[in-house]
Order: sequence, then C-alpha cells, then structure tokens
Amino acid sequence: MSTPLPDVPEVTVVGVPRLTAGFDLAARLDLPTHLAVHGPLPPLSCDPLARLADGIALHGRGGAGFPFARKLRAVADASARRGVRPVVVVNGSEGEPACRKDSVLLNRAPHLVLDGALLAATALGARTLVVAVTRDSTERSVRTALAERGLEDRRGSVPRARLVRTPERMVSGEASAVIRAAEGGPALPPGRRTRAAESGMGGAPTLLSNTETFAQLAVAARLGVDRYGQCGAPEEPGTVLLTLSGAVARPLVVEVPSGVPLRHVLRGAGAPPMAPSVLTGGYHGSWIDGAAVDGACVSRASLAAAGGALGAGAVLPLGPGTCPLGEALRVARWLAGETTGQCGPCRLGLPAAAAGLAAVLEGGGPTALEALREVTGAVGGRGACKHPDGSVRFLASALAVFADDLAAHVTGGGCGRPTAGVLPLPGAELPDGRDRAPSGEALAVDWTLCQGHGLCADLAPELITMGADGYPKLSGPSVPVHLRSRAQRAVRRCPALALRIEQAPAAHTEKRAIRSG
Repeated sequence: MSTPLPDVPEVTVVGVPRLTAGFDLAARLDLPTHLAVHGPLPPLSCDPLARLADGIALHGRGGAGFPFARKLRAVADASARRGVRPVVVVNGSEGEPACRKDSVLLNRAPHLVLDGALLAATALGARTLVVAVTRDSTERSVRTALAERGLEDRRGSVPRARLVRTPERMVSGEASAVIRAAEGGPALPPGRRTRAAESGMGGAPTLLSNTETFAQLAVAARLGVDRYGQCGAPEEPGTVLLTLSGAVARPLVVEVPSGVPLRHVLRGAGAPPMAPSVLTGGYHGSWIDGAAVDGACVSRASLAAAGGALGAGAVLPLGPGTCPLGEALRVARWLAGETTGQCGPCRLGLPAAAAGLAAVLEGGGPTALEALREVTGAVGGRGACKHPDGSVRFLASALAVFADDLAAHVTGGGCGRPTAGVLPLPGAELPDGRDRAPSGEALAVDWTLCQGHGLCADLAPELITMGADGYPKLSGPSVPVHLRSRAQRAVRRCPALALRIEQAPAAHTEKRAIRSG
C-alpha cells in the first residue's frame, strides 16, 4: 500500500536547473544565498511584464493553465477602471495527495516565488500580498522568508504581506476558496462562480496565481524572452516541475525542460519499463495508456493530444500487478469524501459515482455499468465549483482507458489482479481532523419493512445509494467515524423504521480475537 508523500520529496533535474538552481548548495535558499544564485531582480512595469509573460507563453501551473499575461492585464484594467488598488495572491494551497511541487518551491526556494509575486505587485501598484499554504513546514519557510525581506502584516508595510493557512483538502486550492480563506472565512468555494480579476479579495481586483507560475515569472524576468526560450519546446519554452509518485522507486519532484519525452522522465523515476498506464495531471487529470505514453512529451499540447493533461504537474504510473479500476475506485471514494456539500452534483453525484464503480467491480454487470455512466454524465458541468467536473473527468478517463479491464469486470470474473493501492492517499484522518477510520458499526436494512422511500439516500449519500430496483444499496461494510452522525440521522428519519445501526462483522471478529487472546 502507498503512504502519503513527504512534505518535501527528493528533487532531481533533467538538464540545467532553473527553478531548482542552488538546491545542491543548501536545503533551503535564504535571501543572501538566493541572491547569490539568481542575482538581482530587474523591475518591470505592467506592460513590459505582460509582454514578457506573453513572450514566454506563461500559463498558470496550478491546473487550469490560464494565460498569465491575460490575467495580469485583466487585473490592471479592472483596477484602473474602478480606481481600486489590486491584491496579489500566491496560491500555495496544495491539498492534492499526489502533488508536492509547490511545497518544494516554498520550502526550498521561497524567495524565487516571492520575487515573482512582488514583481507583479509592484507592476500593478498592489499594496497587499497574500501567500496561502497548507503545511507546517511550508508555513515556517514562508514566514522566515517574509521576515528576511522585512515584510510584515501591518499597516504601513508596503506591501502588506499576509500568510494564510488553508486545510489540506482538494477543494481548498481552488481560487475562490483561497480568497475566501484570506478574507477570514472557510477555505471552501463560495458556491458561485466569480472572476477574481474583477472582484476578488475584499472586492478588489485580485491577481491570484500558482506558486510555480510566480517562480517562472521571476526566472524569465532575469533571463529575458530569448534566453528563457533557449530551453524547452519552442511553443512552450522553459522548464516544468513534476511530482512523480505511484509505481516509482520513490516519490520525486523533477524539473524538466518542456518537450522531453514522458517515457524518459518515467524511467528516471524508476517506473516500470513499459508502464501500461499513467495518470497525468493528478486526481482531476486524465489517464493515458502505454501506447500514448510512448508518443507523449512533457507539455500541455502534447499531453492533451495523447488524451492526458499537464494539470497540476502530477504524474502517476501504474505497474502491471495492480487492478487499475480498483486504484481508480480508491481515488473516486476519496474525491467523494472531499465534497464541500454545497451542491447536489458534488454532495450526491460523487458518492453515487464511486458507489457505481464499486458495483461494477463487485459483479454488477451491464446494468451497474449503465447506471455508472448515467451518474457520471449527470454530474459534469453542473457543480458550483470545479471539483465535480475534475472528479468526473478522472473517472470517465479511467473507464475509457481501461476498457479491456472494464469488460473483464462486467462480463466475467474480473481482471484477476488485486488492488495494490499504489496511488497516494491521506491516512485515516481527514484534513479537518475528523477520523475516516471504520467505526466498528454498520448500517443494516430490514427488507420486510423497507418501502424504498429513498430518504436515507438523500440524508447519507456517502453511505447509501438507490439501486436500479428502487431500493437502497449500502456502500460499505462499516460506517466511518466521520459519517456516524449522518448514519444516525438516516436511521432516525426512516419513515418505515427499516434502517438500523448494528455492530459491523469485522468488529465482532476483532473482539472475539481479543477475548480469545
């Protein structure tokens, strides 16, 4: 079974380092060492900075891939039109279990990130800088870096620099969730789509971009367009940071020039020589099969052409010894548990999709597969944030790429491989401290009383779904601790008194073993 990735995995480089320059000199580059390695940062006003970003084709490196220059100009225009000073936000909120590249930058090269953010803040005339982080080690590093520059969170400090801590959750890295957390609210999307460039933090135009994006901007400002373009693919120059995990010798963060063959990067990480499939872009990304891997390079365009995605820079190969659909189910269940509960597609659709895949793998046949496709088709494009769309994209990609395995599960006895659990997921504790471990209790239905009202599935969709026959279907053998209250509520509200909580079989077995010992 996989274990959660370390905060700061080992870092390697293909070619000449740029973002990771100086990592061979120190575990963390303090301000004097940073300046010795990278040199002084030339100032740039807004128009030259936008032209620089255009010239190097800089896109966001957090997953969405939005052109940075367009975002910069939109913030500048909104600020001028409204007469309001903008805000600059560094999104270092990295809550996906398979991603560590931003944590590496903020832990080991925080001043490169701050260079890019301060360059943009100065160009825009912003007087507020916010850095959002998720982990203790990252918070310590950024606090130290701000102190080394004399930046403080107080009036009179220009810019006024604030550090915001967000929980380690998938949804906490979405732009609207980061802004909400910076305003003192919960790190959750607000339930409506907004444009931060027009009205972000405190209603001000807000330039929010990913950690690596600001670091790339700082590198480009020092090198210029021509020198920056000497490395990487002509249409997407520069380097890319990737987090490699899954079926690899050890988790790595790799800096690699764009355009390098993906198979070369996988070999360097110790992946199986002919990995049959690779998840690209993380848990909101897409799978590609071995044939597509052979023709893919590290770039947005190449990965998209292969059916994958650069996304958040996470690359996870699978070996031949694990069931790929079983691996996808583990992630689908985790994604369902990450819901904010603010809209039906997320709160109801994602648990239903995970339960649908489980039903297929448990021998549900064509009927279960058709129900799964119906659920995934109903979720996409209807959520209040991007989490449902990304989760369904991951699941739909798995169904398409692993079609042969899917057929084996639907028409036969399965693929014959165990689920090894090679994709990294958090442990038993949820990011907000709730316990996801089994409670030792299970839901049970008295079928002589059940009338198929469906209220239980509405109240506890993570635990109960409605089957094709119109009656409830229980999703697992035990109720997790963090869902016990929902299970109890579903029992209390059952109009036919058909639902109950009893001791789970596994708990009975464990207690008998303890007594006999």
